[in-house]
Amino acid sequence: MEMELEALAGKVEKVVALVGRLQSDNGALRQRLAAVEAERDQLRLNMDAARARVEALMGQLPEDE
Repeated sequence: MEMELEALAGKVEKVVALVGRLQSDNGALRQRLAAVEAERDQLRLNMDAARARVEALMGQLPEDE
């Protein structure tokens, strides 16, 4: 019985360690996701600004007759 309890305790310790690693990995992934989403949002703003500049330049081109 004591050996079974020791084996179970060992398994519980492994599960606890795994949960800790997974929580740490999850936190790192959440931070990375937030950074990537912020970068995406900035790139969208840059694209919108570039699009507006191109449209403004196109508006300055003379009309073909």
